[in-house]
Amino acid sequence: MNNSIYQLGEELKQANVGKVWVNEPLANHTTWRIGGPADLLIQPKDKETLALAVQMIHRHNIPWSVIGRGSNLLVRDGGIRGAVLKVAEGLSHCEFRGQEVCVGAGYSMIRLAVEAGKMGLTGLEFAGGIPGSVGGAVYMNAGAHGSDLSRILKKAEILFDNGEVKVLTNEEMKFAYRTSLLQTKKGVVLEATFQLRDGDRNEIAAVLAANKDRRRQTQPLQLPCAGSVFRNPPGDHSGRLIEEAGLKGFQIGGAQISEMHANFIVNRGGATASDVLTLMDHVRRTIMEKYGVDLHPEVLVVGEG
Repeated sequence: MNNSIYQLGEELKQANVGKVWVNEPLANHTTWRIGGPADLLIQPKDKETLALAVQMIHRHNIPWSVIGRGSNLLVRDGGIRGAVLKVAEGLSHCEFRGQEVCVGAGYSMIRLAVEAGKMGLTGLEFAGGIPGSVGGAVYMNAGAHGSDLSRILKKAEILFDNGEVKVLTNEEMKFAYRTSLLQTKKGVVLEATFQLRDGDRNEIAAVLAANKDRRRQTQPLQLPCAGSVFRNPPGDHSGRLIEEAGLKGFQIGGAQISEMHANFIVNRGGATASDVLTLMDHVRRTIMEKYGVDLHPEVLVVGEG
């Protein structure tokens, strides 16, 4: 690790931007409990200190990337060089304004869905099982139960790589299936505003409860995992194809295709990113050979091997 990383780390601590870790294993910060070290991991206290951290990172000409709550993320075993910004508790404000809700990027999607339901606002029920943060959900246009973020997002405040902060409309976010502008143009979500509708509190609560029960019965939530591993191909489901191919329970190292849901890979203990990637490659090859379908990862793979 070069001296500029240490120097930046000390400057960030002196500037009191928030929590700063050096050479921190990202396995401690992902839901898969997998991942090598970040040279520098920074968890800013708020929007202002996040912007300050990006300015300081730029001054040192150090590469940077962003994580949220670490779901839907596979960090390779070599970790991530440069600085990693963790957008979490510091950016977790939430304000309801009539049928709109303005919420910080670090806020829990599950908590937001529950809070909206209590307010009698409908539109977020699908998100009651998305384990990540608002920022990560906006970044990947997260969805479930036939809906996604693009249907309710009104605008998003983004801090771009050049230090400029812009408020983008839904259209400007260029949403598509599990993707957005931010996958091609580097930036950090600071906050998002969602447009909801008035609904019946009891009906919303019933939908959230039903979705929660379905997840509990069909998803391996008792083991470290990262959510769905592959995107669904048009007109089909990855889980159905993987199960039909007889791959449920197949294991490489500590990584196993869940016996409960075939589109989940679980960490049975000590799994490495290499185990997961080898298993993903095996699944893709098998599905291509058997059905001629090319499965594309839904999880974001980052870092060095």
